[in-house]
Amino acid sequence: MTSTADTAPARRVPRPRADALRNRERIVSTAREMFVEFGPQVPYDEVARRAGVGNATLYRNFPERADLVHEVVLSLMARVTELAERATEEESDTFAALRRFTHGAADERIGALCPMLDGAFDKDHPDLMAERDRLEEAVQGLVDRAQRAGRLRADVGVGDLMVAISQLTRPLPGSACGSFDQFVHRHLQLFLDGLETPARSELPGKAATLEDLRRDSCSSS
Repeated sequence: MTSTADTAPARRVPRPRADALRNRERIVSTAREMFVEFGPQVPYDEVARRAGVGNATLYRNFPERADLVHEVVLSLMARVTELAERATEEESDTFAALRRFTHGAADERIGALCPMLDGAFDKDHPDLMAERDRLEEAVQGLVDRAQRAGRLRADVGVGDLMVAISQLTRPLPGSACGSFDQFVHRHLQLFLDGLETPARSELPGKAATLEDLRRDSCSSS
């Protein structure tokens, strides 16, 4: 005789409802905008209000602030990676691809969001490490292609590019992000003009790599 346990169908884990996924995406998008505007310590209830969800929905998705910061950082890295990958795929001119990526990354407010990286969340989480590796591979590919084509000066590295994007998109103390935006793309274009060959001067120091950035970040923490 067959037992009930032998014939009972396996329980299926329910998939998240579409509206639940939309709420989660709305929370992350709203939090990213508010972190740029006010910093990562913005009140939780204000994030919920602006996202158009209840506090219970926010806490159900992100019980701790570190959970939300983690998701915003992960989302930011994924978006920037996609910019690099699309620029590589869609631009035949290697320097045009680099230029497109640089301006696109600026629109993601990388510099304004950098202070979040000093926050209390697990920077070595496997999800973040995997997305970081994907991002670094995509941006390194852009730089390598432009240098092989002779369009990008050989004495710069991908670290130089990422530092410049971060610094040039970080608002000056006391200035509002909105008013600062008008200068960002103008100054990035000046920077990009200096990256094209032929080089007009000899740079001091050596090309910065992504490993240099990680090492300096660790030593200063």
